[in-house]
Amino acid sequence: MKLKTIKNIHPAIAAHMPGLSTWRAMPTQHIEWLDPFLFLNHHGPDHFPPFNRGLPFGPHPHRGFETLTYILKGELVHQDTTGYKSRITEGGVQWMTAGSGLLHSETSSEEFLKKGGEVELIQLWLNLPSRLKMAKPDYTGLQAEDLVHLEPKEGVKLHLLSGNLYGETGPIDSITNLTMSWLEMKAGSEISLEVPDRNETLFYVVSGDVEVNGKTIKKRSLVQFERDGGYIEVRASEDAVILYGFGLPFNEPIAAHGPFVMNTYDEIEKAIQDYQSGKMGRWPSS
Repeated sequence: MKLKTIKNIHPAIAAHMPGLSTWRAMPTQHIEWLDPFLFLNHHGPDHFPPFNRGLPFGPHPHRGFETLTYILKGELVHQDTTGYKSRITEGGVQWMTAGSGLLHSETSSEEFLKKGGEVELIQLWLNLPSRLKMAKPDYTGLQAEDLVHLEPKEGVKLHLLSGNLYGETGPIDSITNLTMSWLEMKAGSEISLEVPDRNETLFYVVSGDVEVNGKTIKKRSLVQFERDGGYIEVRASEDAVILYGFGLPFNEPIAAHGPFVMNTYDEIEKAIQDYQSGKMGRWPSS
């Protein structure tokens, strides 16, 4: 059985926000992106006291990519200028196609502001190819029970969002054919994950030390693999949580500026102009 080649291991760096512990796995000075995966922030786990200010992700624009948020602990309230609004709780996910552009916020509910609680989130940016960068915005919010839950090995739970794994299909139809999931592994458990040839892999250890293809990987670490096909052998040294996904790279130019990701900087300028002129929508005044 051929094992995939580990190219590098990237510990996430501290990028804390006011009132929110944050570690950034990419981009950093060591890794820009893993085409088509652009950005990964790991927030928490943090405990918010009663009468807190909640999460700091107020209204802001996006164009040219998708966002995927895993709510590992706590809750998250999404709202955007296309009319979507939802509150997703622990174990659920939010997948938004920004496409041609919109404004959205990711905040806390009134109940959470009053009572407080624990929060842990993973925020990913997923690139779109040039042909889809101006796609119509869309949003899917799924609670934990809406995902496909598998137990492929003893001590291993795999939560499938999109794509096909172990003969099952995830509930989200990725417009770029990404396979996305997350795993919970008990200490001592093992699993083999097969990645097709030429695919880029997203493999981020949220918590717990694990052994990956013979190498020890600490928590809050991104494992970068070569795009050779093969298997990822994972053994959990302690209880662990892992983000796992893969997809074909687009191999297109990437122009990124703030909340916009396009193919050229002329397109970035157009995105800024469209945002400023209200073409991505205007946030309700109250």
